[in-house]
Amino acid sequence: MIRPDDLSGDATRALVAAHLAGMLENTPVESVHALDVDRLAADGVTVWSAWVDDELAGIGACKDLDGGRAELKSMRVVEGFLGQGIGRAILRHIMDDARERGIRSLWLETGSTDDFVPARRLYASEGFVECPAFAPYAPDPLSTFMSREL
Repeated sequence: MIRPDDLSGDATRALVAAHLAGMLENTPVESVHALDVDRLAADGVTVWSAWVDDELAGIGACKDLDGGRAELKSMRVVEGFLGQGIGRAILRHIMDDARERGIRSLWLETGSTDDFVPARRLYASEGFVECPAFAPYAPDPLSTFMSREL
């Protein structure tokens, strides 16, 4: 089950913290664009969590931009649920919600190193294509930017 998440639960907060810590382990701080709990809780950001029975399986967020655009943020699947379609289900849920809200395009920033190959493959398989850096980002050799019309 995928549901909106208010970030008040310990499991969700721990996964967000682990996601951010994981990004900082292998990437210089200036190239890490993952949001912490406070920034995910900001106006204009919606967070969803995926649950299998009563266990958190993953999270994903969508940040409204301008002009009918939104940005995919903080996609993360709990290690024990990798390879089970959780990330794809969250991504599709976010795309469906964005369409319903009148969003015309989704944008994202992900890593360009080999660690991020599975993420880039997932996004490409769902119609995202590489694009130039978009505001507020600057070009970065450690980032891959992608977008998709809805």
